Amino acid sequence: MTIPLSVPNLNGNELNYVKQCIETGWISSAGQFVSDFEESVKKHVGSKKAIACVNGTAALQTCLNVLNVSSGDIIITTNLTFVATLNAISYTGAKPILFDIDEQTWQINLDLVHEWLMDNTYIKNVNGLNSSYTKKSNHRIAAILPVHVLGGLVDIDKLISISESFYIPIVEDSTEALGSTFRSKPAGSFGELGAFSFNGNKIISTGGGGMIVTNNEILAQRAKHITTTAKTDPLDYYHDEVGYNYRLVNILAAIGVAQMEYLSKTLEKKRKIDSLYKDGLSENADFIFQSHIKDSNPNCWLFTFRAPKMRNLLKFLNSNGIQSRPFWTPMNRLPMYSNCQYINYFDVTGRIFSECISIPSSSNLTERQQAVVISSINKFYK
Repeated sequence: MTIPLSVPNLNGNELNYVKQCIETGWISSAGQFVSDFEESVKKHVGSKKAIACVNGTAALQTCLNVLNVSSGDIIITTNLTFVATLNAISYTGAKPILFDIDEQTWQINLDLVHEWLMDNTYIKNVNGLNSSYTKKSNHRIAAILPVHVLGGLVDIDKLISISESFYIPIVEDSTEALGSTFRSKPAGSFGELGAFSFNGNKIISTGGGGMIVTNNEILAQRAKHITTTAKTDPLDYYHDEVGYNYRLVNILAAIGVAQMEYLSKTLEKKRKIDSLYKDGLSENADFIFQSHIKDSNPNCWLFTFRAPKMRNLLKFLNSNGIQSRPFWTPMNRLPMYSNCQYINYFDVTGRIFSECISIPSSSNLTERQQAVVISSINKFYK
């Protein structure tokens, strides 16, 4: 039997809540579970507002839209991420500038970002607001979009310092980081806006779904408006701008409410899986694990490590029923983003990509299954 990479753990009230949706007929975009799910995530993050969306990509796009990001603007982001991050930027017409990652944490290298901003931008006041613009092209740096890769956190202190020094708003791609904290403060709460994903492989899942969090009530109101087709009247079908049908449906929100009820137990299990893997694989000195910034507590979403002969190991594990995956292809190696400016010295992203493998990390992974994975990996290298 195959040991899956990362699948949902549906052992709570999911069936009961979905049954309520079916029995009452509230299965679509209206219903109490949507509001309850927003309230649950909002409470966890400690934000004033939360807006449910159809998926994490839509949440990221909407975050950029409400900041009035548009064609000609520039978004700073990482070269190591799932493609949805850059797709969300592209939907707005803005252009990403890609930055290399830190060798140890695999997060965006913020020292590199700071250096580039110092050398290539200036601050201009437009309509009473300061913003950074590029010296050569005079394009606005509309946002910095860091990705908390694998649930680890970027260097939050440096991120906030850059944002404040260069007047660049932060949009946190926290799609993998629900439950991760820095000095006990949750991921998603450090920027102007944050976005989460509830895809089937995430810490909690609604099958599909996303969430925007923010303390800015004006931005929240606008996000709610444009994700619900920009409809202005509860009765008449009057829409005042081009909106999006990005609403999360009640039946999926019901699953999310149930999943949030045991998030703490899920995080506890994920961290135990991480610890057992590190203990079981530590005999091989050639393995390198992801590091984390001081004072952070990652959610340990998907166990990924650097290993020699990664491609051969990948083939071996999958052929033996242990579902494993390589890291995401770096964004600058994808055809539609190959012309993006990539700021780097040594292309750390490329090395990490060529050496990293993700192995089974489901929150319902048994210790027996995990022992099989560890034994198989150690056997391969012996």
